[in-house]
Amino acid sequence: MTNDVKESFNPDSPPAPAALAAKVRTLAPSMTRSMQRVAEAVAHDPAGCAALTVTGLAELTGTSEATVVRTARLLGYPGYRDLRLALAGLAAHQQSGRAPAVTADIAVDDSIADVVTKLAYDEQQTLADTAAGLDTVQLGAAVAAAATARRIDIYGVGASSLVGQDLAQKLLRIGLIAHAHMDPHLAVTNAVQLRPGDVAIAITHSGSTGDVIEPLRVAFDRGATTVAITGRPDGPVSQYADHVLTTSTARESELRPAAMSSRTSQLLVVDCLFIGVAQRTYETAAPALSASYEALAHRHTPRSR
Repeated sequence: MTNDVKESFNPDSPPAPAALAAKVRTLAPSMTRSMQRVAEAVAHDPAGCAALTVTGLAELTGTSEATVVRTARLLGYPGYRDLRLALAGLAAHQQSGRAPAVTADIAVDDSIADVVTKLAYDEQQTLADTAAGLDTVQLGAAVAAAATARRIDIYGVGASSLVGQDLAQKLLRIGLIAHAHMDPHLAVTNAVQLRPGDVAIAITHSGSTGDVIEPLRVAFDRGATTVAITGRPDGPVSQYADHVLTTSTARESELRPAAMSSRTSQLLVVDCLFIGVAQRTYETAAPALSASYEALAHRHTPRSR
């Protein structure tokens, strides 16, 4: 496991052009200011930047050639040449006749119809960005660990705790032992009981929530397999994560706090993780699901008087 800020790349699978914009939106907040300028430039004008040499892009953004190359590597490309190819592909995709994006923030005097349109667009973009940026190798490894775990502990606070509860109840319904911990003290005292063969999952958009990082660190030290679901893959939580699943978020605004969009992307990752586990444990998961449906069936049937 690598605990450093990720400036490495996977030479076998650099991000596809469609994933580039998602990676920029996800990683830009954690970049240095000079790297942000490069990332913002390529995201806002992929066609123009694709036509520039590394020197040209450095001059355009007021940075250095080394900064441009570091930004390319952070985004997942071996070098600037590979980033230019992706930019050209992204530009072609954007010019292929898609409908114009809805980008305006929600205003206090928007009609309810406009609110629905803007929220639907933002939710769609968040899900698309998360899917494009999700590392399926990391996801597969997390699925494999959870499918055979003796027990699964999930940590989250605030909005992330709701996502943790959602995952825990899904896993319980397919016969796995899973607990979502919202109280930070109980999370740590439970993490102390973990051992190799167990799985601990931390959910934190910022990647720096101390009440989530502490139990994950304890679980990591105890030898459990650890997973971080986070919007900041270079954040402190990743130091104690064997597998990192990256989420994306829509732009934050006064009437749309980060918790809203982060929850959307976290729920997608959680659902992917759950489905993967259910597939791997199908022989036991299917009967467990049937039993839970049967146990609750009478609650959904109108009672005769």
